[in-house]
Amino acid sequence: MNRLLSVSMLSADFEQLGNSVDMVNKSEADWFHLDIMDGVFVPNISYGFPLVRAIAAKAKKPLDVHLMIVDPDRYLEAFKEAGAQLLSVHYEACTHLHRTLYRIRALGMKAGVVLNPHNPVELLNDIVQDADFVLLMSVNPGFGGQSFIEHTYNKITRLKEMIAKSGSAALIEVDGGVSQENAERLYAAGADILVAGNAVFSAGNPMQAIRQIKGIQ
Repeated sequence: MNRLLSVSMLSADFEQLGNSVDMVNKSEADWFHLDIMDGVFVPNISYGFPLVRAIAAKAKKPLDVHLMIVDPDRYLEAFKEAGAQLLSVHYEACTHLHRTLYRIRALGMKAGVVLNPHNPVELLNDIVQDADFVLLMSVNPGFGGQSFIEHTYNKITRLKEMIAKSGSAALIEVDGGVSQENAERLYAAGADILVAGNAVFSAGNPMQAIRQIKGIQ
């Protein structure tokens, strides 16, 4: 079982962004998680290409870019050029999801599909073989610091079984309300990658918080 951690930069202090990137570089974290919000697909606006490029210039670990936007197909090439190495799109935002995932892969990135909390994992039964990872939202997307939705554990287990039956090698990523308190149970349920932002950047010692979430003694 993988125990990867993607640190959500949405929770970082943007006035100290360079220091936050350096901290993640030096930490036991595996990826930088970047949430791209357009104010349409989700009720919030985050950041765009200039900030992605700025983080990519300093990052020594892969950029895990999560598109919470309408019509993401318009921007796949642009996010590749900005520095994304993993790119995930919402099931709910893609009319032709199969084509979108193949386009992401053709551009040389790992392709992920994201599922909102209200949707069952069974919707992905015919596409999971074509994804490198599946991102399960464990809060409603749009804002950091929300409470974890407990039903997520069951969804992880069902998705893990679906992936095994399909012969897919897709990893399971979980985003929203991840903390030191629930990380172990999430990994045990079958999650491979956890996304943590508030639990990291609100901690007195962010690097230690990362170790704790990953279960590193």
